[in-house]
Amino acid sequence: MKKKVVISALLVVPAIISMIVFVSNYHVGVARENVWAIGIYEGRSPFLFFEPPGIKNPVISASDVTDVKASFVADPFLITKDSTWYMFFEVMNSLSNHGDIGLATSKDAVTWKYEKIVLDEDYHLSFPYVIRYNGDYYMIPESADAHQLNIYRAVEFPHKWEYVKTLLKGDFGDHGIIFHNNTWFLFAGSQPETHNTLRLYYSDSLFGIWKEHPLSPVVSDNADKARPGGRVIIWENKVIRYAQDCSPTYGKALKAFEITRLTRTEYSEKESIYNPVLKNSGKGWTRHGMHHLDAYKMDSRIWIGCVDGYYRQFIVKVDF
Repeated sequence: MKKKVVISALLVVPAIISMIVFVSNYHVGVARENVWAIGIYEGRSPFLFFEPPGIKNPVISASDVTDVKASFVADPFLITKDSTWYMFFEVMNSLSNHGDIGLATSKDAVTWKYEKIVLDEDYHLSFPYVIRYNGDYYMIPESADAHQLNIYRAVEFPHKWEYVKTLLKGDFGDHGIIFHNNTWFLFAGSQPETHNTLRLYYSDSLFGIWKEHPLSPVVSDNADKARPGGRVIIWENKVIRYAQDCSPTYGKALKAFEITRLTRTEYSEKESIYNPVLKNSGKGWTRHGMHHLDAYKMDSRIWIGCVDGYYRQFIVKVDF
């Protein structure tokens, strides 16, 4: 019977590999693995965020997940209700080998408690974009493996969600949605493997018919700004979208873009002079990269941001 043994280490020591290889009937491989976790940052604007000294990051990591065996957590989104912060995020389930949607809660956005998995399908889920609309709570998770982008409604917030409708058919990756100029706009990464194309759709209603914008795709063949990297926000009457910089490697950094024209027929944007908004720190849990931000303005001076980051480790895989 063929079995697989995975030995993890921050550094793969050549001497150890040699000891394993010499054993007959063994197949040894070395792979690289990104270990993602979630943190809370503070900011002075939507473009200037930093890791605050008063918060012990990461606030949620794979070891905090108690109901499934997790290899990492990522893609956090925040929402508040009755003085409680709710964080929804991807949990990479090591047993099923696909993402589930997990939940953590906090009273102060500093100390977080993991709750449980709140959404699990037979296919991979991530990027749980959560919004409040007409008094209800909705979630739009990434589900490219199902070849569709679905929206769910909370029937018992925050723990129970039900499928409502498929918004788009196709292999769409991360996304962003916003109501602007009496129109719903939906940004969708349409090349989830190459991260280099961003399409734009619009609709009269959140649950209506979505039409592709005449200038879509609004980003083509450009992996350093196509893939959405968090919530689309409005700040000082400006629409701002965050984008992952995936060139030359996935999850390298996060950039911000100000959308200067957004109508049913027009689109233009300009890059923030403060880019990158987030990047690898060279040490600790964000040693090798960051790629997500859900930004909230707390008062006239302070923002908070729910972020993710990763360090890279090597794993030795032994088949026998």
